[in-house]
Amino acid sequence: MNIHKRFMIQLFLQLMLIFFFVGLFLFFLFGLIGYLLSDTEAEFDLLQAENYFVSENVSLEDGEATISERLKRLLDEQSGTLLVLSKEGKVLGGYPEPEGVSFKEGELAGLLLEKDPTLDYAYWELDESDSDSPLVFLRKEKGESLLLQSVVEQVDWGQGELDLPQGMASQLEGKNAWVQLVNSSGEVTDEYRAGEKRESYTQEDILELTQSMEESVSAHYDGGTQQTILMGMPIQGTAAALEETVDSKIGSSILLVAVLIFLLLLLITFWYAYKFGNPLLTMMKWIENLGKGNYQQPANHVDQPVLFKKNGKLKRKFKLYRDLITTLSQLTETLKENQDQRAKIKMTREEWISGISHDLKTPLSSIAGYSKMMESDEYNWSQAEVREFAEVIGSKASYMGDLLDDLTLTYRIKNGALPIVREEANITELVRRTVIGYMNNPDYSDKTLDFQAEDENILASVDPKWFQRITDNLVENALKYNPAGTTVTVSLSTIEDHLFQVMITDDGIGMDQQTVNSLFQRYYRGTNTSDSGSGTGLGMAITKQLVQLHQGSINVKSRPGEGTSIRILMPF
Repeated sequence: MNIHKRFMIQLFLQLMLIFFFVGLFLFFLFGLIGYLLSDTEAEFDLLQAENYFVSENVSLEDGEATISERLKRLLDEQSGTLLVLSKEGKVLGGYPEPEGVSFKEGELAGLLLEKDPTLDYAYWELDESDSDSPLVFLRKEKGESLLLQSVVEQVDWGQGELDLPQGMASQLEGKNAWVQLVNSSGEVTDEYRAGEKRESYTQEDILELTQSMEESVSAHYDGGTQQTILMGMPIQGTAAALEETVDSKIGSSILLVAVLIFLLLLLITFWYAYKFGNPLLTMMKWIENLGKGNYQQPANHVDQPVLFKKNGKLKRKFKLYRDLITTLSQLTETLKENQDQRAKIKMTREEWISGISHDLKTPLSSIAGYSKMMESDEYNWSQAEVREFAEVIGSKASYMGDLLDDLTLTYRIKNGALPIVREEANITELVRRTVIGYMNNPDYSDKTLDFQAEDENILASVDPKWFQRITDNLVENALKYNPAGTTVTVSLSTIEDHLFQVMITDDGIGMDQQTVNSLFQRYYRGTNTSDSGSGTGLGMAITKQLVQLHQGSINVKSRPGEGTSIRILMPF
């Protein structure tokens, strides 16, 4: 999965998770606000109480109901009566105390059917999850309805007068109430404590008056005389206070919700910054370090990698950027390898220049010496002597060319710049050609060369050019550095189905252990330019490097006077 798809999936899942938690948060928040508002409504009117409010304030233990002090206070303030009954009708408790307080059958029917106009009833199940839960009944007197009913009983409908007795007038005055009697034409025919109220009413005026938020207005219509009694009293702050309290709580709740949403968004912002920003900053710092030449993965103050755990696994917050981290890791390794390669090339180039300066000094000295001798006026050189000098100069020039070729080859091998073009070749044929070539060389006619092959068709993947160079170097060394009469045997065989083996053995003068250990070092035998048969001193070093390029190995065994055995192992 590429980083684009991973980003899409991550963002989708995280947004879904955020929406879920935000929704859950808002659900509980608005639930809390609803609880507070409902609790406030119950403070002003117990009839509006929710089931949970009753369950919180009425407890049942050992068959007896206990009423909380808070609920008792509200019952006193709102002139209410509470009764807790079992499903069987047994009184479990109440407030005021149940003694002397009971519901008549007619009242119970009114409670259930809501027929009694002077009373308000409500009931709740104490435990909604229990089918046998006790019931909690609340009865509240409608003070306004009772007072209006008393006024109606005192009105002289025939005369169109209120005719209120002193006790009733005192009761109205105590409640700061007013009364008006309105005839069928809407004219006020009698009033009590009406003050600046209207002297006449339309039907719309009466409807508007009964819906007033400042005072509670009740009306009674007498169908026989077509007269209406209007009675009003101040709301006494109850509804206004409730509205003010509810508005205040709603305002506070909205402010609280806004603050909490802001804090939640701030938290989400910090979380996103940590989740996505911190890894990006780490990788930007990584890229910046690469630009400065610091080819290392990011590490903390104690040089521990910040991207990976101790067990080597990628840390969770970086997993989203796995592809990018892999690419940067590869880039870092490549740049580091290039840096090491440049340092290696620089070092080997200096070695190469130093080697050329040293190795060419001797043949150049010989060439310069012979040149000066030839141009000297003190001697008259014969034609034969001039030809001899020219032959020496040509030999040294040829040696210098071979030396430059070998130095360049070792330089290329060291720096991995030598191309190895593998192809399936017949190893038996390649080795046979080498042996035949040296058999036909008159310089080695005083030595015996033998070839033994286990199979005429041993096939392997090699670079024919450089494999030929390996066998040429080894066979030539065996012939060159041994006396006349030496027998050199070249044998070829396979080891199981994985390797083939080339053995070059001789019965010549052999070598001591120090020579064997140093055989593959550059110039170990030295280069004596006076010896026309000497090589460049790099042949065996090049041979070992070429064998290793073919993923092979080379081993030498020798003892003075017992000859030498060289074994090459290479994979097919």
